[in-house]
Amino acid sequence: MGRLVVVSNRVPAPKPGTPPAGGLAVALAGAMQERGGIWFGWSGRTLPPSAPEPEEPEMVENGGVTYALVDLSERDLQDYYAGFSNRMLWPLLHYRMDLTEFTRVALGGYYRVNKLFARLLAPKIEPDDAIWVHDYHLIPMAAELRASGLKNRLGFFLHIPFPPPDILTVLPNHADLVRGLAAYDVVGFQTPNDVENFETYVRREGVGRRVSAGRFVVHGRSIRVADFPVGIETKSFAATAALAGRHPLVKRMRESMVGRELIIGVDRLDYSKGIAERIQAYETFLTLDESWRGRCTLLQVTPKSRGDVPEYAAMEREVAELAGRVNGAHADLDWTPIRYVNRTIGRNTLAGLYRLARVGLVTPLRDGMNLVAKEYVAAQDPEDPGVLMLSRFAGAAHELDGALITNPYDVDGTAGALARALDMPLDERLDRWKRMYQRIEARDVNWWRKSFLDALEEKDAAVADRPQIAVVR
Repeated sequence: MGRLVVVSNRVPAPKPGTPPAGGLAVALAGAMQERGGIWFGWSGRTLPPSAPEPEEPEMVENGGVTYALVDLSERDLQDYYAGFSNRMLWPLLHYRMDLTEFTRVALGGYYRVNKLFARLLAPKIEPDDAIWVHDYHLIPMAAELRASGLKNRLGFFLHIPFPPPDILTVLPNHADLVRGLAAYDVVGFQTPNDVENFETYVRREGVGRRVSAGRFVVHGRSIRVADFPVGIETKSFAATAALAGRHPLVKRMRESMVGRELIIGVDRLDYSKGIAERIQAYETFLTLDESWRGRCTLLQVTPKSRGDVPEYAAMEREVAELAGRVNGAHADLDWTPIRYVNRTIGRNTLAGLYRLARVGLVTPLRDGMNLVAKEYVAAQDPEDPGVLMLSRFAGAAHELDGALITNPYDVDGTAGALARALDMPLDERLDRWKRMYQRIEARDVNWWRKSFLDALEEKDAAVADRPQIAVVR
Protein backbone atom coordinates (compact mmCIF):
# COMPACT_ATOMS: atom_id res chain seq x y z
CA MET A 1 0.00 0.00 0.00
CA GLY A 2 1.53 3.27 -1.15
CA ARG A 3 1.05 6.79 0.07
CA LEU A 4 -2.17 8.78 -0.24
CA VAL A 5 -1.88 12.01 -2.22
CA VAL A 6 -4.85 14.36 -1.82
CA VAL A 7 -5.37 17.23 -4.24
CA SER A 8 -7.87 20.01 -3.48
CA ASN A 9 -8.36 23.61 -4.49
CA ARG A 10 -7.50 24.92 -1.03
CA VAL A 11 -5.20 23.11 1.35
CA PRO A 12 -6.29 23.24 5.02
CA ALA A 13 -2.69 23.44 6.24
CA PRO A 14 -2.77 23.80 10.05
CA LYS A 15 -0.31 25.82 12.02
CA PRO A 16 2.53 23.74 13.49
CA GLY A 17 1.38 21.95 16.62
CA THR A 18 -2.35 22.36 15.92
CA PRO A 19 -4.64 19.61 14.60
CA PRO A 20 -6.49 20.00 11.29
CA ALA A 21 -9.93 21.61 11.59
CA GLY A 22 -13.11 19.95 10.35
CA GLY A 23 -14.18 16.35 9.87
CA LEU A 24 -12.96 16.01 6.29
CA ALA A 25 -9.50 17.34 7.15
CA VAL A 26 -9.32 15.04 10.17
CA ALA A 27 -10.30 11.95 8.14
CA LEU A 28 -7.94 12.60 5.25
CA ALA A 29 -5.06 13.75 7.42
CA GLY A 30 -5.53 10.62 9.53
CA ALA A 31 -5.26 8.41 6.46
CA MET A 32 -2.12 10.20 5.30
CA GLN A 33 -0.57 9.89 8.75
CA GLU A 34 -1.15 6.13 8.69
CA ARG A 35 0.46 5.54 5.30
CA GLY A 36 2.40 8.73 4.57
CA GLY A 37 1.11 11.27 2.15
CA ILE A 38 0.90 14.71 0.59
CA TRP A 39 -1.96 17.21 0.58
CA PHE A 40 -1.49 19.44 -2.45
CA GLY A 41 -3.28 22.61 -3.55
CA TRP A 42 -3.61 26.37 -3.40
CA SER A 43 -2.11 28.04 -0.35
CA GLY A 44 -4.75 30.78 -0.19
CA ARG A 45 -2.08 33.38 -1.01
CA THR A 46 -1.49 35.40 -4.18
CA LEU A 47 1.86 36.16 -5.77
CA PRO A 48 3.21 39.72 -6.06
CA PRO A 49 2.35 41.26 -9.45
CA SER A 50 5.86 40.86 -10.91
CA ALA A 51 6.56 37.40 -9.49
CA PRO A 52 7.18 34.51 -11.92
CA GLU A 53 5.09 31.34 -11.96
CA PRO A 54 6.16 29.07 -9.07
CA GLU A 55 8.62 26.30 -9.89
CA GLU A 56 8.12 24.37 -6.66
CA PRO A 57 5.32 24.14 -4.10
CA GLU A 58 6.09 25.19 -0.55
CA MET A 59 6.45 22.00 1.51
CA VAL A 60 5.23 22.12 5.11
CA GLU A 61 5.47 19.13 7.46
CA ASN A 62 2.91 18.89 10.25
CA GLY A 63 1.60 15.93 12.23
CA GLY A 64 3.02 13.34 9.87
CA VAL A 65 1.48 14.95 6.77
CA THR A 66 3.29 16.91 4.08
CA TYR A 67 1.33 19.93 2.86
CA ALA A 68 2.37 21.12 -0.61
CA LEU A 69 1.23 24.73 -1.03
CA VAL A 70 1.09 26.68 -4.28
CA ASP A 71 0.63 30.46 -4.51
CA LEU A 72 -1.42 31.73 -7.46
CA SER A 73 -1.15 34.94 -9.42
CA GLU A 74 -4.02 37.40 -9.17
CA ARG A 75 -4.85 36.69 -12.81
CA ASP A 76 -4.99 32.94 -12.25
CA LEU A 77 -7.11 33.40 -9.14
CA GLN A 78 -9.60 35.59 -10.98
CA ASP A 79 -9.86 33.37 -14.07
CA TYR A 80 -9.68 29.90 -12.51
CA TYR A 81 -11.32 30.39 -9.11
CA ALA A 82 -13.55 33.46 -9.11
CA GLY A 83 -14.24 33.15 -12.83
CA PHE A 84 -14.82 29.69 -14.27
CA SER A 85 -15.08 27.67 -11.05
CA ASN A 86 -17.43 29.96 -9.13
CA ARG A 87 -19.23 31.94 -11.81
CA MET A 88 -19.78 29.10 -14.26
CA LEU A 89 -19.41 25.65 -12.72
CA TRP A 90 -20.80 26.38 -9.26
CA PRO A 91 -24.12 27.90 -10.41
CA LEU A 92 -24.56 25.44 -13.28
CA LEU A 93 -23.96 22.35 -11.15
CA HIS A 94 -26.49 23.78 -8.67
CA TYR A 95 -29.08 24.05 -11.47
CA ARG A 96 -28.84 27.86 -11.67
CA MET A 97 -28.39 28.38 -15.38
CA ASP A 98 -29.61 31.97 -14.98
CA LEU A 99 -26.51 32.84 -12.92
CA THR A 100 -23.85 31.27 -15.13
CA GLU A 101 -21.24 33.51 -16.74
CA PHE A 102 -19.06 31.82 -19.34
CA THR A 103 -16.00 33.46 -20.90
CA ARG A 104 -13.17 31.92 -22.88
CA VAL A 105 -10.70 33.89 -20.76
CA ALA A 106 -11.97 32.28 -17.53
CA LEU A 107 -12.05 28.85 -19.19
CA GLY A 108 -8.44 29.30 -20.24
CA GLY A 109 -7.48 30.17 -16.67
CA TYR A 110 -9.26 27.03 -15.39
CA TYR A 111 -7.18 24.75 -17.59
CA ARG A 112 -4.03 26.82 -17.05
CA VAL A 113 -4.13 26.38 -13.26
CA ASN A 114 -4.96 22.68 -13.53
CA LYS A 115 -1.94 22.28 -15.81
CA LEU A 116 0.23 24.25 -13.35
CA PHE A 117 -0.90 22.07 -10.45
CA ALA A 118 -0.19 18.89 -12.42
CA ARG A 119 3.27 20.13 -13.44
CA LEU A 120 4.21 20.90 -9.83
CA LEU A 121 2.67 17.75 -8.38
CA ALA A 122 3.89 15.11 -10.87
CA PRO A 123 7.56 15.11 -9.71
CA LYS A 124 6.39 14.48 -6.13
CA ILE A 125 4.47 11.31 -7.04
CA GLU A 126 5.89 7.86 -6.36
CA PRO A 127 4.86 4.88 -8.53
CA ASP A 128 2.61 3.22 -5.94
CA ASP A 129 0.90 6.40 -4.67
CA ALA A 130 -2.91 6.59 -4.82
CA ILE A 131 -4.10 10.06 -5.87
CA TRP A 132 -7.46 11.43 -4.73
CA VAL A 133 -8.62 14.67 -6.38
CA HIS A 134 -11.46 16.69 -4.88
CA ASP A 135 -14.21 18.78 -6.38
CA TYR A 136 -15.24 20.83 -9.39
CA HIS A 137 -12.20 23.11 -9.43
CA LEU A 138 -9.93 20.25 -10.50
CA ILE A 139 -11.85 18.04 -12.93
CA PRO A 140 -9.05 18.21 -15.60
CA MET A 141 -6.29 17.15 -13.14
CA ALA A 142 -6.26 13.47 -14.10
CA ALA A 143 -5.88 14.18 -17.81
CA GLU A 144 -3.02 16.59 -17.08
CA LEU A 145 -1.29 14.05 -14.84
CA ARG A 146 -1.77 11.29 -17.41
CA ALA A 147 -0.20 13.56 -20.04
CA SER A 148 2.91 13.77 -17.85
CA GLY A 149 3.21 9.97 -17.95
CA LEU A 150 1.69 9.02 -14.57
CA LYS A 151 0.12 5.55 -14.44
CA ASN A 152 -1.04 5.76 -10.80
CA ARG A 153 -4.57 5.02 -9.63
CA LEU A 154 -6.48 8.30 -9.78
CA GLY A 155 -9.79 8.99 -8.06
CA PHE A 156 -12.10 11.99 -8.18
CA PHE A 157 -14.89 12.99 -5.79
CA LEU A 158 -17.47 15.66 -6.58
CA HIS A 159 -18.76 17.26 -3.38
CA ILE A 160 -21.56 19.20 -5.12
CA PRO A 161 -24.42 17.97 -7.35
CA PHE A 162 -23.98 16.54 -10.84
CA PRO A 163 -26.93 17.85 -12.88
CA PRO A 164 -28.94 16.13 -15.61
CA PRO A 165 -27.71 16.44 -19.19
CA ASP A 166 -30.22 19.13 -20.19
CA ILE A 167 -28.48 21.40 -17.67
CA LEU A 168 -24.91 20.20 -18.05
CA THR A 169 -24.93 20.70 -21.82
CA VAL A 170 -25.52 24.42 -21.30
CA LEU A 171 -21.79 24.48 -20.54
CA PRO A 172 -19.95 25.11 -23.82
CA ASN A 173 -17.10 22.76 -22.87
CA HIS A 174 -19.23 20.04 -21.25
CA ALA A 175 -17.77 17.36 -23.54
CA ASP A 176 -14.21 18.21 -22.48
CA LEU A 177 -15.13 18.10 -18.78
CA VAL A 178 -16.70 14.65 -19.07
CA ARG A 179 -13.72 13.47 -21.07
CA GLY A 180 -11.64 14.74 -18.15
CA LEU A 181 -13.69 12.63 -15.71
CA ALA A 182 -13.02 9.58 -17.89
CA ALA A 183 -9.28 9.96 -17.19
CA TYR A 184 -9.88 8.90 -13.58
CA ASP A 185 -10.13 5.30 -12.40
CA VAL A 186 -12.90 6.01 -9.87
CA VAL A 187 -15.43 8.86 -9.98
CA GLY A 188 -17.44 9.36 -6.81
CA PHE A 189 -20.67 11.29 -6.40
CA GLN A 190 -22.77 12.10 -3.33
CA THR A 191 -26.06 10.40 -4.29
CA PRO A 192 -27.58 7.77 -6.61
CA ASN A 193 -29.29 10.62 -8.49
CA ASP A 194 -25.90 12.09 -9.40
CA VAL A 195 -24.78 8.69 -10.71
CA GLU A 196 -27.98 8.40 -12.71
CA ASN A 197 -27.48 11.88 -14.20
CA PHE A 198 -23.94 10.92 -15.21
CA GLU A 199 -25.14 7.69 -16.82
CA THR A 200 -27.87 9.53 -18.72
CA TYR A 201 -25.36 12.06 -20.01
CA VAL A 202 -22.83 9.54 -21.35
CA ARG A 203 -25.62 7.49 -22.96
CA ARG A 204 -27.33 10.48 -24.61
CA GLU A 205 -24.11 12.02 -25.82
CA GLY A 206 -22.91 8.69 -27.15
CA VAL A 207 -19.60 8.76 -25.25
CA GLY A 208 -20.09 5.78 -22.95
CA ARG A 209 -22.30 3.21 -21.32
CA ARG A 210 -22.76 1.28 -18.10
CA VAL A 211 -21.42 -2.27 -18.50
CA SER A 212 -22.21 -3.55 -15.01
CA ALA A 213 -23.17 -2.28 -11.57
CA GLY A 214 -20.76 0.55 -10.84
CA ARG A 215 -18.67 -0.03 -13.96
CA PHE A 216 -18.76 2.24 -17.01
CA VAL A 217 -16.84 2.55 -20.25
CA VAL A 218 -16.47 6.25 -21.10
CA HIS A 219 -14.39 7.53 -24.00
CA GLY A 220 -12.88 4.05 -24.29
CA ARG A 221 -11.74 3.82 -20.66
CA SER A 222 -13.19 1.50 -18.03
CA ILE A 223 -13.98 3.47 -14.87
CA ARG A 224 -15.91 2.94 -11.66
CA VAL A 225 -18.70 5.37 -10.90
CA ALA A 226 -20.65 5.17 -7.64
CA ASP A 227 -22.21 7.18 -4.85
CA PHE A 228 -20.11 7.70 -1.71
CA PRO A 229 -22.15 9.94 0.61
CA VAL A 230 -19.91 12.08 2.80
CA GLY A 231 -20.33 11.66 6.54
CA ILE A 232 -19.23 13.49 9.67
CA GLU A 233 -17.21 12.39 12.71
CA THR A 234 -20.52 11.40 14.36
CA LYS A 235 -19.45 10.13 17.78
CA SER A 236 -16.98 12.93 18.32
CA PHE A 237 -19.50 15.60 17.37
CA ALA A 238 -22.16 14.05 19.61
CA ALA A 239 -19.74 14.11 22.54
CA THR A 240 -18.85 17.73 21.80
CA ALA A 241 -22.52 18.70 21.75
CA ALA A 242 -23.16 16.97 25.08
CA LEU A 243 -20.47 19.11 26.71
CA ALA A 244 -21.08 22.34 24.82
CA GLY A 245 -23.76 23.52 27.25
CA ARG A 246 -20.89 24.84 29.38
CA HIS A 247 -19.90 27.35 26.69
CA PRO A 248 -20.79 30.92 27.73
CA LEU A 249 -22.58 31.72 24.47
CA VAL A 250 -24.65 28.55 24.67
CA LYS A 251 -25.51 29.33 28.30
CA ARG A 252 -26.64 32.83 27.38
CA MET A 253 -28.73 31.49 24.53
CA ARG A 254 -30.42 28.94 26.78
CA GLU A 255 -31.23 31.59 29.38
CA SER A 256 -32.67 33.91 26.76
CA MET A 257 -34.92 31.15 25.40
CA VAL A 258 -36.74 30.28 28.62
CA GLY A 259 -40.36 29.58 27.69
CA ARG A 260 -39.58 29.61 23.96
CA GLU A 261 -38.53 27.02 21.39
CA LEU A 262 -35.40 27.55 19.30
CA ILE A 263 -35.39 26.94 15.54
CA ILE A 264 -31.93 26.98 13.96
CA GLY A 265 -30.59 27.41 10.45
CA VAL A 266 -26.86 27.40 9.71
CA ASP A 267 -25.71 28.10 6.17
CA ARG A 268 -22.87 29.74 4.32
CA LEU A 269 -24.25 32.78 2.49
CA ASP A 270 -25.01 31.28 -0.92
CA TYR A 271 -27.94 31.38 -3.32
CA SER A 272 -28.09 27.57 -3.29
CA LYS A 273 -29.04 27.49 0.41
CA GLY A 274 -32.60 28.84 0.14
CA ILE A 275 -32.19 31.27 3.03
CA ALA A 276 -34.65 33.86 1.73
CA GLU A 277 -37.28 31.17 1.05
CA ARG A 278 -36.76 29.81 4.58
CA ILE A 279 -37.33 33.22 6.17
CA GLN A 280 -40.45 33.70 4.06
CA ALA A 281 -41.75 30.29 5.21
CA TYR A 282 -41.07 31.22 8.84
CA GLU A 283 -42.97 34.46 8.43
CA THR A 284 -45.87 32.57 6.81
CA PHE A 285 -45.87 30.18 9.77
CA LEU A 286 -46.10 33.08 12.23
CA THR A 287 -48.92 34.61 10.21
CA LEU A 288 -50.95 31.41 9.89
CA ASP A 289 -50.40 30.12 13.44
CA GLU A 290 -50.60 33.11 15.76
CA SER A 291 -50.36 30.88 18.84
CA TRP A 292 -46.62 30.53 18.19
CA ARG A 293 -45.93 34.25 18.19
CA GLY A 294 -43.67 35.01 21.11
CA ARG A 295 -43.12 31.29 21.74
CA CYS A 296 -40.37 30.52 19.23
CA THR A 297 -37.31 32.18 17.71
CA LEU A 298 -35.42 31.47 14.51
CA LEU A 299 -31.64 31.71 14.88
CA GLN A 300 -30.17 32.05 11.39
CA VAL A 301 -26.37 31.82 11.32
CA THR A 302 -25.06 32.90 7.92
CA PRO A 303 -21.35 33.63 7.56
CA LYS A 304 -20.41 35.80 4.59
CA SER A 305 -19.20 34.09 1.46
CA ARG A 306 -17.45 35.31 -1.70
CA GLY A 307 -18.15 38.95 -0.95
CA ASP A 308 -16.25 40.04 -4.05
CA VAL A 309 -18.85 38.37 -6.32
CA PRO A 310 -21.74 40.79 -7.05
CA GLU A 311 -24.46 38.13 -6.75
CA TYR A 312 -23.34 37.30 -3.22
CA ALA A 313 -23.18 40.93 -2.11
CA ALA A 314 -26.70 41.45 -3.45
CA MET A 315 -27.96 38.35 -1.67
CA GLU A 316 -26.40 39.49 1.61
CA ARG A 317 -28.41 42.71 1.39
CA GLU A 318 -31.58 40.83 0.42
CA VAL A 319 -31.43 38.39 3.34
CA ALA A 320 -30.57 41.10 5.89
CA GLU A 321 -33.41 43.29 4.65
CA LEU A 322 -35.85 40.38 4.69
CA ALA A 323 -34.94 39.43 8.28
CA GLY A 324 -35.28 43.08 9.29
CA ARG A 325 -38.68 43.35 7.64
CA VAL A 326 -39.98 40.24 9.42
CA ASN A 327 -38.71 41.51 12.76
CA GLY A 328 -40.21 44.94 12.13
CA ALA A 329 -43.60 43.48 11.29
CA HIS A 330 -43.84 40.82 14.02
CA ALA A 331 -41.53 41.68 16.95
CA ASP A 332 -42.77 42.61 20.38
CA LEU A 333 -41.05 44.51 23.18
CA ASP A 334 -39.75 41.28 24.71
CA TRP A 335 -39.51 39.09 21.60
CA THR A 336 -37.48 39.14 18.37
CA PRO A 337 -38.75 36.57 15.83
CA ILE A 338 -35.42 36.22 13.99
CA ARG A 339 -31.90 36.48 15.34
CA TYR A 340 -29.73 36.91 12.26
CA VAL A 341 -25.99 36.35 12.79
CA ASN A 342 -23.84 37.23 9.79
CA ARG A 343 -20.52 35.82 11.02
CA THR A 344 -18.78 32.54 11.69
CA ILE A 345 -19.52 30.73 14.97
CA GLY A 346 -17.09 28.12 16.26
CA ARG A 347 -17.98 24.50 15.62
CA ASN A 348 -18.07 23.56 19.30
CA THR A 349 -20.48 26.40 20.02
CA LEU A 350 -22.64 25.40 17.07
CA ALA A 351 -22.85 21.87 18.46
CA GLY A 352 -24.35 23.28 21.66
CA LEU A 353 -26.79 25.50 19.74
CA TYR A 354 -27.92 22.53 17.63
CA ARG A 355 -28.62 20.61 20.84
CA LEU A 356 -30.73 23.47 22.18
CA ALA A 357 -32.85 23.72 19.05
CA ARG A 358 -36.21 21.97 18.85
CA VAL A 359 -36.10 22.23 15.03
CA GLY A 360 -33.16 22.20 12.61
CA LEU A 361 -34.07 23.95 9.34
CA VAL A 362 -31.93 22.61 6.50
CA THR A 363 -33.76 23.73 3.38
CA PRO A 364 -31.34 24.34 0.48
CA LEU A 365 -32.65 24.80 -3.03
CA ARG A 366 -29.93 22.36 -4.13
CA ASP A 367 -27.06 20.79 -2.21
CA GLY A 368 -24.60 17.99 -2.85
CA MET A 369 -24.99 16.58 0.68
CA ASN A 370 -25.30 19.20 3.47
CA LEU A 371 -23.41 18.14 6.56
CA VAL A 372 -25.31 20.59 8.78
CA ALA A 373 -28.20 18.12 8.62
CA LYS A 374 -25.98 15.33 9.93
CA GLU A 375 -24.41 17.55 12.57
CA TYR A 376 -27.84 18.57 13.83
CA VAL A 377 -28.85 14.91 14.22
CA ALA A 378 -25.57 13.99 15.92
CA ALA A 379 -25.89 16.87 18.39
CA GLN A 380 -29.31 15.95 19.73
CA ASP A 381 -30.09 14.86 23.28
CA PRO A 382 -30.91 11.12 22.96
CA GLU A 383 -33.61 11.51 25.60
CA ASP A 384 -35.29 14.55 24.06
CA PRO A 385 -34.20 15.05 20.43
CA GLY A 386 -35.31 17.80 18.11
CA VAL A 387 -36.78 17.49 14.64
CA LEU A 388 -34.81 17.84 11.41
CA MET A 389 -36.61 19.59 8.56
CA LEU A 390 -34.73 18.73 5.38
CA SER A 391 -35.08 19.85 1.77
CA ARG A 392 -35.81 17.10 -0.72
CA PHE A 393 -33.11 18.74 -2.88
CA ALA A 394 -30.30 18.12 -0.38
CA GLY A 395 -28.20 15.03 -0.91
CA ALA A 396 -28.70 14.14 2.75
CA ALA A 397 -32.38 13.46 2.02
CA HIS A 398 -31.31 10.15 0.42
CA GLU A 399 -30.06 8.96 3.81
CA LEU A 400 -31.96 10.75 6.59
CA ASP A 401 -35.37 9.16 6.28
CA GLY A 402 -36.35 10.31 9.76
CA ALA A 403 -36.39 13.96 8.71
CA LEU A 404 -39.48 15.91 7.73
CA ILE A 405 -38.84 16.26 4.01
CA THR A 406 -39.85 19.63 2.58
CA ASN A 407 -39.93 21.48 -0.71
CA PRO A 408 -38.23 24.86 -0.09
CA TYR A 409 -39.99 26.37 -3.11
CA ASP A 410 -43.33 25.64 -1.42
CA VAL A 411 -43.41 28.37 1.22
CA ASP A 412 -46.84 27.41 2.57
CA GLY A 413 -45.89 23.72 2.72
CA THR A 414 -42.69 24.48 4.59
CA ALA A 415 -44.62 26.66 7.03
CA GLY A 416 -47.02 23.79 7.68
CA ALA A 417 -44.15 21.36 8.20
CA LEU A 418 -42.63 23.76 10.73
CA ALA A 419 -45.84 23.74 12.72
CA ARG A 420 -45.85 19.95 12.66
CA ALA A 421 -42.20 19.81 13.78
CA LEU A 422 -42.80 22.11 16.75
CA ASP A 423 -45.85 20.11 17.83
CA MET A 424 -44.33 16.65 17.27
CA PRO A 425 -44.68 14.36 20.32
CA LEU A 426 -41.65 12.87 22.01
CA ASP A 427 -42.23 9.26 20.91
CA GLU A 428 -42.27 10.24 17.23
CA ARG A 429 -39.24 12.47 17.66
CA LEU A 430 -37.34 9.61 19.31
CA ASP A 431 -38.26 7.14 16.57
CA ARG A 432 -37.20 9.51 13.79
CA TRP A 433 -33.96 10.53 15.52
CA LYS A 434 -32.84 6.97 16.32
CA ARG A 435 -33.17 5.90 12.69
CA MET A 436 -31.11 8.84 11.50
CA TYR A 437 -28.46 8.58 14.20
CA GLN A 438 -27.88 4.90 13.50
CA ARG A 439 -27.34 5.73 9.83
CA ILE A 440 -24.85 8.55 10.38
CA GLU A 441 -23.03 6.59 13.07
CA ALA A 442 -22.52 3.59 10.78
CA ARG A 443 -21.63 5.71 7.75
CA ASP A 444 -19.43 8.39 9.24
CA VAL A 445 -16.59 10.29 7.59
CA ASN A 446 -14.16 7.43 8.14
CA TRP A 447 -16.56 4.99 6.46
CA TRP A 448 -16.76 7.39 3.52
CA ARG A 449 -12.98 7.64 3.23
CA LYS A 450 -12.47 3.89 3.48
CA SER A 451 -15.23 3.10 0.99
CA PHE A 452 -13.76 5.41 -1.61
CA LEU A 453 -10.16 4.31 -1.11
CA ASP A 454 -11.14 0.63 -1.18
CA ALA A 455 -12.76 1.24 -4.55
CA LEU A 456 -9.76 3.23 -5.77
CA GLU A 457 -7.33 0.53 -4.71
CA GLU A 458 -9.56 -2.29 -5.96
CA LYS A 459 -9.97 -3.98 -2.60
CA ASP A 460 -13.59 -4.80 -3.36
CA ALA A 461 -14.62 -7.17 -6.12
CA ALA A 462 -17.18 -4.70 -7.42
CA VAL A 463 -18.63 -1.43 -6.30
CA ALA A 464 -22.04 -3.07 -5.98
CA ASP A 465 -20.66 -5.62 -3.50
CA ARG A 466 -19.84 -3.05 -0.82
CA PRO A 467 -22.55 -1.95 1.65
CA GLN A 468 -24.36 1.03 0.14
CA ILE A 469 -27.24 3.25 1.07
CA ALA A 470 -28.72 2.80 -2.37
CA VAL A 471 -27.90 0.48 -5.24
CA VAL A 472 -26.14 2.22 -8.11
CA ARG A 473 -28.48 2.36 -11.07
